[in-house]
Amino acid sequence: MTTFDQPMTPAPSERLTVGLPRAGGRTSGSGAAPLKDNHYQLLQVVLFWAGAVLLPLGLVVIVLGWYGAANTPYQYDQLSYLVSGGLLGLGLTFTGGFLYFGAWLARLAADAKESQRRLADTLLLLADVTSRAAATRDDGVDVSALPVTAGDGTTLHRRDCALIAHRDDLRPVGEGNGHLTPCRVCRP
Repeated sequence: MTTFDQPMTPAPSERLTVGLPRAGGRTSGSGAAPLKDNHYQLLQVVLFWAGAVLLPLGLVVIVLGWYGAANTPYQYDQLSYLVSGGLLGLGLTFTGGFLYFGAWLARLAADAKESQRRLADTLLLLADVTSRAAATRDDGVDVSALPVTAGDGTTLHRRDCALIAHRDDLRPVGEGNGHLTPCRVCRP
């Protein structure tokens, strides 16, 4: 039972991710269909199971072909067992082995994609931390958030606005800035 005057505190896992930039557009959540949008993992599972069925099936067909050829005295029967059992089994075994190899390659691709996503997240986090550290003065004031105008302009910008980044004639604006129009890009 909660009351309305007590603030809700986020769970520890939610507190860690609040405000952090993410390189990937999707968030990974647990759902009923984990393979729905994950094509690398779906490809890996399909290749793995196809290889898991075809490789032993090929070995079984080779053994059945050998057994049939070994237990017949006629050479024309042995030739048909060799063709149907041996060559078909060999083809199934090689196909199963190549599918296993494809599953391994798909797993490598998925691992590389996840590793690149984590690296991009870390780089974004480092860039965010360093830009915040560079934008604060020694007394703790955030310089990039200070409102400024360019020249005798009538538009209020943040110091780090892309529209006025190249300008040298920036003036800080004090408390009486009600007559200035806020910039639509940086939204001070």
